[in-house]
Amino acid sequence: MDTYGQNLRLTVEGGSHDPEIRMTLSGFPKGVRVDPDALAAHMKRRAPGQNAWSTQRKESDVPVFRSGIGPDGTTDGSEIRAVICNRDPHSGDYDSIHDRPRPGHADYPAIRKYGPEVDLRGGGHFSGRLTALLCVAGYLCETWLKEKGIYVGAHLLAVGDVRDRAYDPVLTDPKDFGKTAQAEFPVLDTDAGERMKKRIAEAREAGDSIGGLVECAATGLPAGLGTHMFAGAEGRIASMLFSIPAVKGVEFGDGFAVCGLRGSENNDPYVTDGRSVRTESNHAGGILGGMTTGMPLICRIAVKPTPSIARTQRTVSLSEMKNVEIRVQGRHDPCIAPRAVPVAESALAVAVTDLMLDLEEYNHG
Repeated sequence: MDTYGQNLRLTVEGGSHDPEIRMTLSGFPKGVRVDPDALAAHMKRRAPGQNAWSTQRKESDVPVFRSGIGPDGTTDGSEIRAVICNRDPHSGDYDSIHDRPRPGHADYPAIRKYGPEVDLRGGGHFSGRLTALLCVAGYLCETWLKEKGIYVGAHLLAVGDVRDRAYDPVLTDPKDFGKTAQAEFPVLDTDAGERMKKRIAEAREAGDSIGGLVECAATGLPAGLGTHMFAGAEGRIASMLFSIPAVKGVEFGDGFAVCGLRGSENNDPYVTDGRSVRTESNHAGGILGGMTTGMPLICRIAVKPTPSIARTQRTVSLSEMKNVEIRVQGRHDPCIAPRAVPVAESALAVAVTDLMLDLEEYNHG
């Protein structure tokens, strides 16, 4: 069981092959209407078994709310509890991994930490399966944020060496968010998307996998959310983004590219129209000193290649303490990144909501 948040308290429980996985969300504002069709569409973006670039595990990912949603279909201010049933696990594919840990997976450190009886079927509670719950919380948070004029979105920026068009860091258009959410493949440039699909197909045909980069954005944020040091906006958002399995890097604005810039290139000059203040550029990604600047918040996550691949790999037999080879069984994504797009969007929405609830006017509303 893991928990996130300072104002919100999001807890997820369960494992990939348990009968169900569970979410608890406390501290969420009341009066937010849950549209079943909109929620189903949001969940479908992450759900497996829909196309050639995702695992063929079949799961509907329909959440059932056990509390927190009133008879009128709106949040009632109490603890929100939801479950998602696991209907299509193939647990037999994982019989050998307690003795022969899979390279790139959490098997070995999990065995060392929790003992040889730890549930590793489908990755257990280390699995990306639990991100379905994150999408439920993300939908609720996005719905509330839209009521405040704040919009959150994400798209697949890169697969291997193929890149999509990036968001405009100064004039990020929320219409792009809707375009990606409704697309079969989560990109802004459909030609780039076709080339990405080709890279994924090539990896699958080679018995391999490939990584990707997801870009996220939030618009409409007020300046001054967050604070310095440990409660800063970057730290709280990064903590949530790093909770997504397979994420190995997070950057804001120009991120790691700033190490090659001079201050004159990296600084964002301030300008005013006499009514408001903004910056001409947005190398900072909408955050300075741990606080939002009022400019679009731009961040990216690096998603590693799926560790479960069809190729023979080297590992160790723990019972015999000798070097052996393993071929991973089961159904796996040749590229995790496309399905990570709605998860990253949801994670950002949860983190931004938690930041917004720092404000007295919302925290006690």
